[in-house]
Amino acid sequence: MKNFFKMLLASILGILIVNMLVFIILFSIMVAVSSPEPVTVKNNSILKISLNKPLEDRAGIPAIDIVNFDVKTNLGLNSVLNGIEQAAYDHRIKGIYLDLSSVDAGIASVEEIRDALLTFKESGKFVLAYAESYSQKAYYLATVADKIYLNPFGGIDFAGISSKLTFFKGFLDKLGIEMQIIRHGKFKSAIEPFTLSQMSNENREQIKSYTGSIWNHILQTVSASRDIKIEELNRIADNLELAMAEDALNKKFVDKLFYEDELIAELTKYSGGTSLNTVDIDKYYTAPVPFTDGKDKIAVIYASGEIMSGEGETDIMSKNIIRAITTARKDSSVKAVVFRVNSPGGSANASEFIARELEITKAKKPVVISMGDLAASGGYWISTPGDKIFAHRTTLTGSIGVFGMIPNIEKAMKEKLGITFDVVTTNEHSDFPSLTRPLKQVEKDYIQKNVEFIYSKFTDKVAKSRNLTVEKVDSIGQGRVWSGVNAFDLGLIDYFGGIKEAIQEAARLADISDYSILELPKELSTFEMLMKTLDAKVSGSPDNELVRALKYYGYLINSVKDCGIVAKLPYEIEIE
Repeated sequence: MKNFFKMLLASILGILIVNMLVFIILFSIMVAVSSPEPVTVKNNSILKISLNKPLEDRAGIPAIDIVNFDVKTNLGLNSVLNGIEQAAYDHRIKGIYLDLSSVDAGIASVEEIRDALLTFKESGKFVLAYAESYSQKAYYLATVADKIYLNPFGGIDFAGISSKLTFFKGFLDKLGIEMQIIRHGKFKSAIEPFTLSQMSNENREQIKSYTGSIWNHILQTVSASRDIKIEELNRIADNLELAMAEDALNKKFVDKLFYEDELIAELTKYSGGTSLNTVDIDKYYTAPVPFTDGKDKIAVIYASGEIMSGEGETDIMSKNIIRAITTARKDSSVKAVVFRVNSPGGSANASEFIARELEITKAKKPVVISMGDLAASGGYWISTPGDKIFAHRTTLTGSIGVFGMIPNIEKAMKEKLGITFDVVTTNEHSDFPSLTRPLKQVEKDYIQKNVEFIYSKFTDKVAKSRNLTVEKVDSIGQGRVWSGVNAFDLGLIDYFGGIKEAIQEAARLADISDYSILELPKELSTFEMLMKTLDAKVSGSPDNELVRALKYYGYLINSVKDCGIVAKLPYEIEIE
């Protein structure tokens, strides 16, 4: 017995010591994160922009990898844009070098960076691009450069745009799970992966429309930058003629083929120094967004992710966003609000609650919407209160439609696992909604009534905010997704531009010229970050194939989570 208690006490002591060591290590890491060493920028330096880390609208909270005792951070689009702007006036920075071997960003975010680089070039400074191989997205960004370089063993992926969807109907049939769907909108195809084995004609039509619009914009940009006719670009894409680096050089897609050591020599020559000095974009810009001594402020509120009710640290949680909007409205020094939206939509209720708060704010001060890669369905719903809406030509938006989805797992439980269910009710529909039986007709009618009500509120909101008739909104709604170019032509947005242009418009509407930026929601403190990390899941480094598999698993899980009525983009869209 004595040995038992000795072992028990030793185990408890060991656990306490280990926990204390982990706490000390994590605390040390957090202190290092919160107190980074100041960056020394030498004369004749070149600003290096790499997009090989996930690019978010706003640099997020660092995630601690306890296994490797490392800190993982995302790259913030806000920091990249402000760094580019600052570099134009920094006499120590001679130019910008784009390292584009990997680009982990959405196409509209890439366009926003490209536009910022065009403005940077007005300073007379150079922009150079290099990659071991260019993805289509990376090459689109590279075309802003004065010179495009490529590794002699590299190539360029230039084959047009495709959009691949994953369908789960066969899988669900094997499991015996029936997805019961109620929707409004013939293009509201979020339900198709669970009811069909391939795209419907309507879905294929809308995807062809917006991918074609985005591809045409890319072609026009490449054509103007590289002086290659659009017909020639399409021919090259159709025949996959850029397999080798020499092909890219001969067809004027790049200017020179360089190994990395030759690139360093070239960059050194451009810098005008005797040795190459570079500074990374994520270290160069460490201050807040453009700041002046003005007392007036413009609040920039970031809303990124799926729209959900409640509060939390991920996605667009309604209470968090509403709290941020309320803070901006009640702050007398805030003269205008820029609401940055990057969302496929989500809960219809949460979307309405957020939109309502923006409408109240709009009555007191200007509200300008800035759309990122995605502002669709619920993402468009929360954009309707804006006095003006900015989007990129490659932004995906619209998807004005509503659906309800309830799975029936009765057959799966009975035939696959031998599990059955029985229920006692006091009334005919006391167990509604239920996942373990089919919907009754009156229950389907009940959900349909709610879907129609929410759709009517959605279209009415769009009609009033965009000065369109309800009939017009319904004709361009029906759940259909549009590119930014389409959205502009249809009157769903006002201007092409990014967050910088949205801030300038907000200042104009508020009639202010000297102002600072207040970013909301407020970020966690170092201590709060540490406490959150200790309470969170350990971050690992899963294999890429596992990550892909989990992504598809996530689609399926989200379909169950989305049970009820939602205003959400039809599917996950990836455009390379």
